Amino acid sequence: MILFDDRQKEGLIEFGIEIPVLYSRVLNTFEFLKSHEILGSKIDQWHIGKIEETISQDDLRRVHSGDYIEKLFSAGLEGEIIKTFELIDEAGNYYRYNPDKASLPLTLLFDRILAIVASSVQCSRIALANGFCFAFSGGMHHAQHAYGAGFCIVNDIVIAIRKLQAEGRIRTAWVIDIDAHKGDGTAALTKGDDTITTLSIHMANGWPLDGDEYDLNGNFNPSFTPSDIDIPMAKGEDHLYIPRLQAGLDKLDKLFQPDLAVVVSGADPYERDELPSTSDLKLSLSQLKQRDLLTYNFLKDRDIPRAYVMAGGYGESSWEVYAQFLEWALPDNLNSQKM
Repeated sequence: MILFDDRQKEGLIEFGIEIPVLYSRVLNTFEFLKSHEILGSKIDQWHIGKIEETISQDDLRRVHSGDYIEKLFSAGLEGEIIKTFELIDEAGNYYRYNPDKASLPLTLLFDRILAIVASSVQCSRIALANGFCFAFSGGMHHAQHAYGAGFCIVNDIVIAIRKLQAEGRIRTAWVIDIDAHKGDGTAALTKGDDTITTLSIHMANGWPLDGDEYDLNGNFNPSFTPSDIDIPMAKGEDHLYIPRLQAGLDKLDKLFQPDLAVVVSGADPYERDELPSTSDLKLSLSQLKQRDLLTYNFLKDRDIPRAYVMAGGYGESSWEVYAQFLEWALPDNLNSQKM
């Protein structure tokens, strides 16, 4: 199942933000699937076109601090967006940001972010009911307890899991993060909670691990919080990616089997990704297909419901990663549902 509400826009350009998160990755993937010789005629069986979930402040407060949520619903919102998207540099100049080119006020971006959170919750519900769902948004895995980071204002992944736990829909969950960057916010937000197990395969160096583990006052940087299973990949180790992911999944397999798995399915390890901070991983389309089929089959073989969120993917080519996976996964899911 695909959750894609075409009212839910994703691009940043209309806010004057010059980070290459392009709505074309969504539109191109959807058009590819819609025009597919097999899937096109079955669109009513796999496309869910409306986000119906609603998100309250209480949902956010299960994961983030009350003071931070108050800022997001006050005049402090714009400042938090500027910090999270790093739109002003150390000299006080605009960075990757041109408000003169904006057609929408920066604060309206938060409405889209709340829609993303709603999408991730709904995607998780659909996965519980049908076994598989892929949301065309989500994966804000860098947001921390009291602040946003790495283009992530809030952590939709943990919010979705906590909401379903609070409702009694699930007790346990896995988060399998295959984005180029470490799922640092998710690791920090779930540290010490034995109901959520996190696996992250990511660049060993670079953002968000390019700072100091402790600041001058001895305060710990939560980005260095270990996942339950961390798989760091150094530059030039691309040929080891698949066997290391397999070894990580084997470790996961020795733990409890969860009620739900959320896959943070970033396309940014792709060799054609356009965000400079992903350059240490250069996987081919073939390697990414191996990655995605390995993860999907690992979960399907264990009958674990699978909720996928898009996460990172930057520039004109990222849609290719999602399209090649969904061209394979959708028919498999439809066949398993006997639709």
